Amino acid sequence: MARLKRFKPPKVSTVIGQGTVITGDVEFSGGLHLDGAVKGNVNGDGDSRSTLTVSEQGRVEGDVRVENLILNGMVVGDVFATERAELAANARVTGTVYYRLLEMAMGAEVNGKLVHTEEQEQPLQSGYDGDAPADAADAPAAPEG
Repeated sequence: MARLKRFKPPKVSTVIGQGTVITGDVEFSGGLHLDGAVKGNVNGDGDSRSTLTVSEQGRVEGDVRVENLILNGMVVGDVFATERAELAANARVTGTVYYRLLEMAMGAEVNGKLVHTEEQEQPLQSGYDGDAPADAADAPAAPEG
């Protein structure tokens, strides 16, 4: 049986400390450790093995888009982890978790869906695939005759 290689997150290059609240979107590369709160989306640079670590005190109110997520705090929004999502015992997610690999400890909570994805591209939020004009779906079908 093949052994899985142990995940080694990149060095933490940014820390948002406890008691700090950031209002607005956060974009980062490398490793981000969150002890405070972010009221906005958190996006990791896809070319940097972006890893977000959210401690027990950490909280995100918005969507999270990263390669790797290590969560022991709270996310209120959808999570898009293109590589792996580790949900520790105190993890709380209110939203859908899209993941390729998932590790979930006893006690972790997801109030939403868990969606396994193999491909790197994550689903569009709007649901529009770009093929048909927006008003074509609303128009009644022409009668055959």
